[in-house]
Amino acid sequence: MEKSLAIIRFDLDRRVTYVNETFARTMGYQVGEMYGMHHRQLCFADFANSMDYELFWNSIFNGVSFQDKIERKDASGNSVWLEATYMPVYDESNERILGVSKIATNITNRQKNISAVVHELKTMSHEMNEHADIGIERSRELLSSISGISEVSAHNRATLSLLQEQAGSIQGIVKTIQEIASQTQLLALNAAIEAAHAGEYGRGFDIVAKEVRKLSGMVGDSINEICNSVNGITKEIKNISSSAQKVEEYVQQSQQQIAVALKDFTTIAESAQLLDAKAHQVTTIV
Repeated sequence: MEKSLAIIRFDLDRRVTYVNETFARTMGYQVGEMYGMHHRQLCFADFANSMDYELFWNSIFNGVSFQDKIERKDASGNSVWLEATYMPVYDESNERILGVSKIATNITNRQKNISAVVHELKTMSHEMNEHADIGIERSRELLSSISGISEVSAHNRATLSLLQEQAGSIQGIVKTIQEIASQTQLLALNAAIEAAHAGEYGRGFDIVAKEVRKLSGMVGDSINEICNSVNGITKEIKNISSSAQKVEEYVQQSQQQIAVALKDFTTIAESAQLLDAKAHQVTTIV
């Protein structure tokens, strides 16, 4: 035990009454330097001056052993981590406490390694959280832009539908004008026949009838051109409307994909926070 464990004993005034070579070497002292040293000198001020320090000793002096990982201060003021057990030492009757014996092992390297790993875990969790926050923000911005595009696309489709209806109305009007022009031409032909029957008296009326027929023909030609143009416009509106519908479908699909990505980023952020909490928990446990 003397070779493997660090051993030290304190009296009721918390001063060192015995220390072995292993303990003294662990704390950076010579054995002779430690005799009579107060326990407070081995502790950092924040613990030595706290209420927990007094409660710690009161508990041991009341017969309760203590076993845990502790941090102490070596001769150079550096941190030393010990896995320690404090045990009250009784007299032969086991009724009166004479002092306190402490057995410890140096776990400083292990603690530093664990602290380094936990620090890396925390750093990773913070970086994951930052990247997730950036991803969430960018996804929200993209989703907002896509939503704007979707609204514009829906408005354009509504406009195209209205244009298609208006083009249909124009086609109806053109058809009506074509029928009127056809009837006018027929009336002009009948008028020319009647003028021929009237002979000399119907010559002037025949001239008017021919002009009406000519004008009706011109109207018919113009109406045909208009009809062709309207048909072409209607066809293009249908094509544009079909393309707009596909764009809207793509936009909806993009919205769904972005929503999934946003959910994934949120899950990553939650996982990063959980990792940070677990790292803190590991630090507390070990």
